[in-house]
Order: sequence, then C-alpha cells, then structure tokens
Amino acid sequence: MRLLFVSPSYYPHVGGVEYVVKSVAERLARRGHEVTVLCGGSSIEKPREELINGIRVMRWPVWNRGNAYHIPRMRSSLEEWLLESVKSYDIVHFHSVHSIFTVYSLGIVNRLSVRRVVTPYYHGTGHTLVRRFLWRLWRLYVRRLLSKSDIVHVVSKYEAELVERDFRVKAVPIENGVEEWIPSIEWRPEGYVMYSGRIEKYKNIDRLASIVKILNTRYGLELKLNIYGSGSYLSKLCKHLDKIRVEYSINPFQEFEKYIVTLSRASLFGLLSEKESYPQSVNEANAIGVPVVVVEPWGYNFQGRSRTLITSLKKNNEVIADEVIAFLGESVKQQKSDVPSWSEVVDRYTRILYEERY
Repeated sequence: MRLLFVSPSYYPHVGGVEYVVKSVAERLARRGHEVTVLCGGSSIEKPREELINGIRVMRWPVWNRGNAYHIPRMRSSLEEWLLESVKSYDIVHFHSVHSIFTVYSLGIVNRLSVRRVVTPYYHGTGHTLVRRFLWRLWRLYVRRLLSKSDIVHVVSKYEAELVERDFRVKAVPIENGVEEWIPSIEWRPEGYVMYSGRIEKYKNIDRLASIVKILNTRYGLELKLNIYGSGSYLSKLCKHLDKIRVEYSINPFQEFEKYIVTLSRASLFGLLSEKESYPQSVNEANAIGVPVVVVEPWGYNFQGRSRTLITSLKKNNEVIADEVIAFLGESVKQQKSDVPSWSEVVDRYTRILYEERY
C-alpha cells in the first residue's frame, strides 16, 4: 500500500499523537508499505522534505502560537500539493481533529476519491474558556467533514461514545499499543509517585501531590513525588508543593528509554487529569505492571485492567488517599495487564481500517 499520514507535527517533536503516528508508520514501512507523513512545522518558512527511519516526511510551515492549533501557512500551495499528491496514495489517514492543519487538509482531500481514515483523539472540548467557546463552532465544521470520511477510528470505547454523541458518526475502537520490549521490563518500586505529561491546571497534579502528602502523614509512607514535563501551570504548582511540604522533583521530558526505566521504578503512577483521550503513559505503566490511579470518565478506557484504580474527582483527597492505600495493598497480588504491542495494533489497522487487498 501507499499511505499518507496527516499529523499536527512529527518526530523529533514530542507529543502523544506524534508518537502514535511514528509507531504505526515505521512498522508499516518495515512491512514493505510506502508511507509519507505530512505534518506542520512551526520553525520553518517553506516546505521541507526529509527521510526519517524509512518514512518520507513533508513538513509544512504553520503558525502555532497562543491559542493557534497549527494554522497552515501557504494554504493555496498546500491545497495544490494535496490535490496533486493524493492521487498516488491508496489511503490517507488524518490524525487529530484538535489540529487546524489536519482538519484543513481533510477538507481538501474530502473532494477526492481516495480512502480517508480519521483518528480524532477527541476528548469532548477545549482546556480553557476561550477554547471551549471556539469548540462550539469547530465541532459543527468537523462533524460535516467526518460525515464524508470512509471510516472514523478511535482509541477507546469512551472516545467512540463522545464521537458518536458530538459528531453523529459511528466510530471503530482500536486501542493504542506499546513497544514490543516494554512488557519484559520488571516493576521495581523505589518509593516515589510519578506523573509525566503537560503541567497544566486541568491535569490536577496539585491534587495528586496532596494525596501523596496524606499517604505519608496518615499511613506513615515515605513517598516522594517525581514530575516529568513542562507547561503553563508550573510556577503555581511549585507554590502549592512548597506550601504543603511534600518532597518533590520536577524534571524535563526524558528520552523514551530512560523514561520507561524511570516509570518502572515508580511505586504508583498518577494521572488525575480532567480530560484525556487515551494517555500512552497509562498504557505503558499497565504493560510494566506499575500500579496506576486514574479518574472517570476517561479512566473507563482502562476498566478491567489489573493494578488500575479508577476513581472520581468528585471525591475529596482524603477519600481518594484511603482508596489508594487499599489499592496498593491489593495490586501487588495481581498479575500485570495484557497490553497489545504496536505490531498487533498495526495488524488491526491493516485489517480493519485499511482493508488491505494488495
């Protein structure tokens, strides 16, 4: 097959969508398929083509400041490139309806007869008041585009419910995978609770810190809080951490292999975020066997997995801490979860999304 992936950005940029695209694209290429990734580039003035691990990458100039979500520059040239190039592809797979670059490209390609697959990574709304307001209009536009696509793929049953509710289209759930070697990593806890991701208010890292403090003072644990990431809430978070006097460290994002080793040594991985589609960090923790605490409703993506506590943000921190201490005692008795590898996921993509007949 010849496949074109359209993504907000691409490796070496760090991001959840970009990681999924890279994981799938490279495995398809190793199987002999021809894969091109069209993506936004915020630091370039004109289109740039390169080859990365067997993937042809076409980076297109975009604006990506403030509330901008990868707004494409040179739009008439982008339209010309798509209308001409797509003729030679069997599949065009669009990633993230939260990206203007991706949705703009979808609007152009929808005029053509090529098979179109869309993976929205949709979690219902924006993360600020302004973005929530803009989503009311954006949602109507995206709904029209998705209705013309051949297949909509989502990464969880919960996301499927949101897509069907807000966009009125049926969606096919295929969850994300993990690197094939990750399940062989042993869990060896070293006395810290870990969070990894964007440092934003809606992630509720401050509440996770308060729960760690309760676990230490009420139950005599000596847990540290290790945070990996960056974001706009960093300074306010530090003030909260200093105020409650919990021992912590805040570090930049790590290289992937180092990150997995760090994750494997966490006593608990916590993600109390209000909005997520399918956090890869939880998937990887499940594959290693690290106990995980997540919250509803998106936490139901991981319902049925062992060593996974799904709780509610409506509960106060003391109640959640009580749940966590009981959960930690039970989780060590459980087998770790069976999480699919990316190779298994690509098998499902090929069979269900792409309908390979070549």
